[in-house]
Amino acid sequence: MSTPTFQCQAQPEFLADQSDANRSVYAFAYTITVRNTGRVAAQLIARHWIITDATGHTEEVKGLGVVGQQPLLKPGESFQYTSGTRMRTPSGLMRGSFLVVSEDGERADVEVPAFVLEATGGGAPGRVLH
Repeated sequence: MSTPTFQCQAQPEFLADQSDANRSVYAFAYTITVRNTGRVAAQLIARHWIITDATGHTEEVKGLGVVGQQPLLKPGESFQYTSGTRMRTPSGLMRGSFLVVSEDGERADVEVPAFVLEATGGGAPGRVLH
């Protein structure tokens, strides 16, 4: 059996047109790229996100697949999707992981490095932590 090996990148973006500071609603999009860097095909089965706002309030999101899909990625292939979240503060942190399963049944948790959600003027891209 071969353990699946993946790399993930996140690119956050503040959505000023969907946010309202007067109501403490801050909307963010994030684009995730998942690349199979291993030697065995594997399917992305589930996601787990931890979203923490500036006050320390944490929200946990778990579910099957991403944006309604459970892509099977062969070695060298990647999958990209965009989703979003809302917070009550203009900044916060998001981190998570994906459960992947190789064709021969080997399971692995793939970490998504933490990234900053930060309200900036004009919907500029956010910062990614390394």
